[in-house]
Amino acid sequence: MLTPEALRAHLVGARLAGTVATSREESLRSYRLFAARDPRVLIGLDPDGAWSQRDVIELMADRCGVSASSRRTSGQDVIDPERTLAALDAFAERLAEAARRSAPVLLGTGHPHRLLGFYAALADALSAAGCAVLTPAQGHCVDITTRFGLRTYNLDYVRGVALVRGSGVERPGCEPGAHTHSPLPVRTVLAAAAEAGGPLPELVIGDHGWLCGAGQLGFEAIGAADTDDPAPFVGEAEGSVSVVVPLDDGVRSDYYLPLTRYVLNRACLSQ
Repeated sequence: MLTPEALRAHLVGARLAGTVATSREESLRSYRLFAARDPRVLIGLDPDGAWSQRDVIELMADRCGVSASSRRTSGQDVIDPERTLAALDAFAERLAEAARRSAPVLLGTGHPHRLLGFYAALADALSAAGCAVLTPAQGHCVDITTRFGLRTYNLDYVRGVALVRGSGVERPGCEPGAHTHSPLPVRTVLAAAAEAGGPLPELVIGDHGWLCGAGQLGFEAIGAADTDDPAPFVGEAEGSVSVVVPLDDGVRSDYYLPLTRYVLNRACLSQ
């Protein structure tokens, strides 16, 4: 069994927490854009409050442990591993509650190259516990605006985890999927589930637009976010997102495996 102390050491050693790769410049730019309500940074959230850049910095200092000083404008960001551990415990509690109710769940990621294995292990464990892992809108097209213009993506599921692939990808499973922050995929999936008469998820697990988009629509949503993604943390502060785990979302995929073992053990879902 992985202890909190051992996981804390792993978080810092793998740079999932502690000093992370995300730069202060990246984060401050995101906070500024969020305050300006730029859709690229809102990723599906429609905040209730008026959030200034100063407000966002203070929130991220509280939720992640980044510097609260607006004078710190360079260098690498820092995530407090104690905050990550506390959020992982809360995340595990939501998983355990879903398993106790055999609740239908939806999992999706905009970071398939890094986080697919993490979510797939959760999907396997929840399915074994009696939860229906939903896969609506398989193969549906989603048009997403990117820095290269409007691109068409196809919805796919890998081991129960939703993601999008470029429309030119002919064989599902031949690549891990595309990186996206867009909330359009989760909106498409939830609309398809509703049009089919359900079931609808009682818990959505994901990141980026999957997390904020589902939470904004009133679904209980939990997931992870980096220091340059303020929207999930604002959603958590305002109550539209249930749990956000602060961590670097761009490290090697195998570095997330100890987190999987930890949350499944805490949720009593280890197989």
